[in-house]
Amino acid sequence: MTSAAAEGAAEQTAPPSVPPARKSVTGTRRTVAALFLLPALVLLGALVVYPIGYSIVRSFYDSSGHGFAGFDNYKALFTDDGIRTALKNNIIWVVVAPAVATALGLVFAVLTERVRWGTAFKLVVFMPMAISMLAAGIIFRLVYDQDPDKGVANAVWVGVHDTFAQSSAFPKAHPGRDSPLAPDHGGFLTTSPVHTGQSVALPLVGVAPDQMPGSARKAVQAKAEPGKITGTTWQDFTRGKGVGRLGAVDPAELGYAGMRIEAVKNGEVVATAKAAADGTFTLPAQADGARLRLPADNFKAPYNGVDWLGPSLVTPAIIGAYVWMWAGFAMVLIAAGLAGVPRELLEAARVDGANEWQVFRRVTVPLLAPVLAVVAVTLMINVLKIFDLVFIIAPGSSQDDANVLALELYRKGFSEGRPGVASAISVFLLLLVIPVMVFNMRRLRREVRR
Repeated sequence: MTSAAAEGAAEQTAPPSVPPARKSVTGTRRTVAALFLLPALVLLGALVVYPIGYSIVRSFYDSSGHGFAGFDNYKALFTDDGIRTALKNNIIWVVVAPAVATALGLVFAVLTERVRWGTAFKLVVFMPMAISMLAAGIIFRLVYDQDPDKGVANAVWVGVHDTFAQSSAFPKAHPGRDSPLAPDHGGFLTTSPVHTGQSVALPLVGVAPDQMPGSARKAVQAKAEPGKITGTTWQDFTRGKGVGRLGAVDPAELGYAGMRIEAVKNGEVVATAKAAADGTFTLPAQADGARLRLPADNFKAPYNGVDWLGPSLVTPAIIGAYVWMWAGFAMVLIAAGLAGVPRELLEAARVDGANEWQVFRRVTVPLLAPVLAVVAVTLMINVLKIFDLVFIIAPGSSQDDANVLALELYRKGFSEGRPGVASAISVFLLLLVIPVMVFNMRRLRREVRR
């Protein structure tokens, strides 16, 4: 037998070789790797796994923590009015907030590619992310303040409103003692008709001297004129005890400049006039036999803007604050995805005759769809847990209307002393978040495989 044949026979009779044990990429043994992971696993178990398990167990017990309540706490999720309002608001949050923030982020990311100062703009838009939710809540509580002198939103709104519909300068004016005027549908009407050749006195009180319009001048007693009706409307009040005559114009008293006067006969307005700076006015002969009316428009209270934090607008207002904070986050992620879009495809679409809107809608958005989905899903997870902004911005009178699940969890657990229901809410929130997280993780994995 030759040496080659002998070697072949030996190979056939030799036992198969055992493959070497697998090692990690870094060459670290599994035992050593497990020892390094142990502290993290202990922390994960203590800070995540144990609280979740305890909350699940606690959700089946009553408020005392000793009596087994079964699924009663979970039934409360759909029967308690506060929880149902919170659930409805959470649905609004999940549908509206991520969509608006993602849309704004997309618009900002696309537009800032075309301007020289795009980086500076991105920095400004992203800056709110550096502010804590608590600080942002305090900022927007002031922004939405009802007083236009404090709240920026109402200051702008009132400025725009007053540009087109100026408020009255005499909102608190009203007749004094022994006045010839009587209330009439928000305004005031003379108790008896007036006639030509007569000078009519229409005294009012109630406006502080420092609140009188700057155009007001010292009141003057109007002189009677034949064929016309004249009169004066003025602030019938002089500072000091026993100073001035009631129902008569005194030297220190001011006229109601700009006051509108109507002559009403048989329920119809037959003539109108506007008081001069000294309060005097003149009506034509058509007003003979009519009664004079100071219409309600003269006493309309100043417009104080919108009740942003009232029951009907508090949730949209808080969502606005959230979008202010998170639109920058969406913009940065979308801009990163936009940087990876092949420019050749965009140029090819333009060469084929597509306008910019068509390029954006049919090329840019479809290519960015994976990034947009990741951003939207991430924001959905975030809004399901929203608490800080609602707790800080919504005043006590509107907090029930702005309620969300995370806030209701806090209220049930700490304010109402119902930890079982609070635990059930936390488990319900976890069940809502898990599917969204799984969807996001699967999408991210698919992106990595590509």
